[in-house]
Amino acid sequence: MSEERPWLKMYPPGVSANIDPDTYPNLLSLFDETFKKYKHKKAFTCMGKHLTFAQIDKLSNNFAAYLQSRGLEPNDKVAIMMPNLLQYPIALFGVLRAGLIIVNTNPLYTPREMLHQFKDSDVKAIIIAENFAANLQKILGDTNIKTIITTSIGELLGFPKKHVVNFVVKNLKRMVPKYELPNAVSFSDALTQGRKFKLKPHESKPDDVIIHQYTGGTTGVSKGAMLTNRNLLANMLQIRAWMFPFLEEAEEVALCPLPLYHIFAFTVNCLAFMSFGTLNVLVTNARDIPSVVKAMKSNKTSIVTGVNTLFNALLNNSDFQQLDFSSLKVTVGGGMAVQRPVAEKWESLTGKPLTEGYGMTEASPVVTVNPIDGNARIGTIGLPIPSTDIRIVDEQGNILPANGVGEIQVRGPQVMKGYYNKPGETQKTVVDGGWLCTGDIGRMHEDGFFEIVDRKKDMILVSGFNVFPNEIEEVIAGYSKVLEVAAIGVPDKKSGEVVKVFIVKKDASLTKNEVLQFCKENLTGYKVPKQVEFRDELPKTNVGKILRRALREEVQN
Repeated sequence: MSEERPWLKMYPPGVSANIDPDTYPNLLSLFDETFKKYKHKKAFTCMGKHLTFAQIDKLSNNFAAYLQSRGLEPNDKVAIMMPNLLQYPIALFGVLRAGLIIVNTNPLYTPREMLHQFKDSDVKAIIIAENFAANLQKILGDTNIKTIITTSIGELLGFPKKHVVNFVVKNLKRMVPKYELPNAVSFSDALTQGRKFKLKPHESKPDDVIIHQYTGGTTGVSKGAMLTNRNLLANMLQIRAWMFPFLEEAEEVALCPLPLYHIFAFTVNCLAFMSFGTLNVLVTNARDIPSVVKAMKSNKTSIVTGVNTLFNALLNNSDFQQLDFSSLKVTVGGGMAVQRPVAEKWESLTGKPLTEGYGMTEASPVVTVNPIDGNARIGTIGLPIPSTDIRIVDEQGNILPANGVGEIQVRGPQVMKGYYNKPGETQKTVVDGGWLCTGDIGRMHEDGFFEIVDRKKDMILVSGFNVFPNEIEEVIAGYSKVLEVAAIGVPDKKSGEVVKVFIVKKDASLTKNEVLQFCKENLTGYKVPKQVEFRDELPKTNVGKILRRALREEVQN
């Protein structure tokens, strides 16, 4: 790869090649400035209720004082386990102001997964939506958690909506299993009690770890990526440098259907967009597509972030198809590959491109983004964001020239400090003085645009030929009768592996022969699936990313 960074020639006008990650000493110094600058503006809205920047400033200060009053010491770990609610940003900034470390936790975790994360990080306190408290009860005795703060879905929605929402959630939908957690306090009580105490200021340094963000990483069990003030500040400033020359400060409205505990929404929506005075519209359950459509319709959305499966589901929703998209400026997809048919349909319907980006938890997370000035290139993950280097290497670690296919490695100020208590894993993942081994296979085009070919571990080997599931899925997704598709490799005596696809039908008349015929017309022989299975739904992560791993495990068992 050329050392002159060919991608810089493709940067949109007004976008700088570099950012200064040391502009602020810590994350809170930036947000102290943000809270004052936009104090009267709405920062977050959820189910029709909003919080201003000044309210988040005040409430998070009270929450921080409460946490300190419970005996929590600087650098103690605090888990935040809830869907998108107004409570989240208050808890987030409260934890940081108290000098504590955030452990974002997926509320859909099983007790086993919760226990692994809480023991691995040595969590001392938790803020948890009561819907999931019964699972905490099952494992609490095996943890070091002493401070428990529970919250209800409707707790901050005001009268009478608070009571209506909580009644529906508890009594009609029965979404809150019975639980018993001794000495737990409610979120509202914590805020009230926090007013009685004075916050002891904590000066956090640039290289201090402020979040453990758990990830499967490139190998093995879930690990806590240690992200520092400098990591997150750098990624925020990189996102701002890339996007904000084309947006209006304090005037944008960003739809946030992805959960804030996920690194994509955490950094892009909750941090970067918020720091620009943007109103974040929180969707509590993105799987409820009508609620996503309603939120977008009610708020004159100008920015949408999401994943391919969400965009695909919206495009197939009749109410979404009738929306007025005149306020929409930017749509950014990440978390998984954006399929070409989905991107093309999105632009055709909305009149705006679906801009694909790429990142990893270990990179805070954003690494590349397509230009948002109208020059996005469908089928690529775009260009490295400011102050970011990327190289493609072969299995021996040799740097490949343009168009060579190999592992993507990343270097920049957003790359994590390491995995918590796992120096061996850190050494395998961050090499040569700071290069992050992503485990993703890709190529760099001559002009510096990058393309993801697939995950290293998802690659299928058919008679010695590499077959990448992304390619198979993108082809089949282009067939009009297909709603969703996933491709995996399954064992075969003759060729080692063959391709198997799992399909959710859009049209009930779709047959296996139709799929195979379409594939034969669009794929070379060894890439054509040998097995086709129709499903009512595909397994997905909490953010809607299709789980090929779960399908492989089914086949193996």
